[in-house]
Amino acid sequence: MDNIQTTLAKDKLLALFAREEEAITAFSTPLVNRIRQHALSRFRQNGFPATSKESWRFTDLTPLLNTEFTFDFSNQSRSMDIEKIFTCDVYDLDTFSITLLNGWFVYKNAPLTKLDNGTIIGSLAKAMELYPELVDQYFGKTAKTEEHEMAALNGAFVQDGLFIHVPDGVCMEKPVQLINIVDAQQPVFLQPRHLIIAGKNACLTLVHCDHSLTHNVSFTNTVAEIFAEENAVIDHYKIQNKGRNSALVTNTYFHQKRSSKVTSNIITLNGGFTKNIVDVTLAEPDTISEHYGLYLADSNQHVDNQLYIDHLAQNCHSNQLFKGILDDEAKAVFSGKVMVRPQAQKTRAYQNNRNILLTDDAKVNTQPHLEIYADDVKCSHGATVGQLDPEAMFYLRSRGLCERTARQMMMIAFASEVVQKISIEPLRDRIHDLVEKRLKGELSICDQCVLHCNSKEPTTFNIDLSKL
Repeated sequence: MDNIQTTLAKDKLLALFAREEEAITAFSTPLVNRIRQHALSRFRQNGFPATSKESWRFTDLTPLLNTEFTFDFSNQSRSMDIEKIFTCDVYDLDTFSITLLNGWFVYKNAPLTKLDNGTIIGSLAKAMELYPELVDQYFGKTAKTEEHEMAALNGAFVQDGLFIHVPDGVCMEKPVQLINIVDAQQPVFLQPRHLIIAGKNACLTLVHCDHSLTHNVSFTNTVAEIFAEENAVIDHYKIQNKGRNSALVTNTYFHQKRSSKVTSNIITLNGGFTKNIVDVTLAEPDTISEHYGLYLADSNQHVDNQLYIDHLAQNCHSNQLFKGILDDEAKAVFSGKVMVRPQAQKTRAYQNNRNILLTDDAKVNTQPHLEIYADDVKCSHGATVGQLDPEAMFYLRSRGLCERTARQMMMIAFASEVVQKISIEPLRDRIHDLVEKRLKGELSICDQCVLHCNSKEPTTFNIDLSKL
């Protein structure tokens, strides 16, 4: 049953929706608003997820809900010049870059762009206005509001987010980079929604960066529906570098058709509370779905990765590899489930979760799980939780390395297996640098660093000699 805090939070949100319904629904198509009403009904019935639910047993939202959040239903950030407050510092990363600020699409020229190759990129709210039939064809088709409470909440309050449609036969040469920024002076509750479609024989690379520019309290609840049509190829990278007073819940749904391939990589560098829900449907034969993750946590940070891969068709391949390094009193959760249906013969499914605990107070709960109803399959799962290998430490120390350097070398080597799965070389090099800094304790919200350590220009300091 709901406790008092979550019930009060649910009631406040339901009352807020009743007051602001006209503003919330203003940009949506009639079909989206019907889906919205269904999602609202599910949230009214189920409320926030409770720890009595298996998938939330080790992750409690209750402390996060004891905050008076503010909401922006009218895009008060639309007049801000984003380049004055944020610049991406990944060098030689040539992308089609777009930004969400406090849940709303920010643009210079137009809220929606149609490229020469027919690809549509921009604001979901604007896409609902200009391409309602296309949005209605996919919106809400894979998000599981029946069983995922936070997806139902997002479905009720959805207004804006990223929309991408890559037509059949089109391969996007440049990656699309979504920069999702939180920059608010008051506690904010944000619910962006993303709809990504790669048509038949299309290819798309999406780099999704979550950043905080202040240390204020924030709660971001995101839903992304990603569709890979027949023979489509999608590479999806999610980089999370949030403030320690932030809460981030991501619900990412992949729906794959025949012979499509999806590669996903979630790198969690910083954040107070992070839960990533990845739900994959392999709907037709011969699909490939690979999912990687790396999470680094210290202090009292909490990171939860939950994956569910549903093999509905034969001859499909899935792979999961998630690795974590936890320090101080940090906590992590990994829940990976593979469902192999009776008709999904010749399935190959593998999952592995490995963790290093640097202190006795750090904790991890790991639950890899296979549920198989077919007999012609190759499946395996495993999990490890331990400390740095003392024999390897002794070997490095015997070669003249100090203990601190030896520990860092071992942790970087442990993390690099996931980082190396990033196919974009400039992004891979930058993430490697950030991981190394994070493990050395030098990274917080790196974009705020006044040194701009990646700048090609020399850093100068104005020193008043009279003060020396």
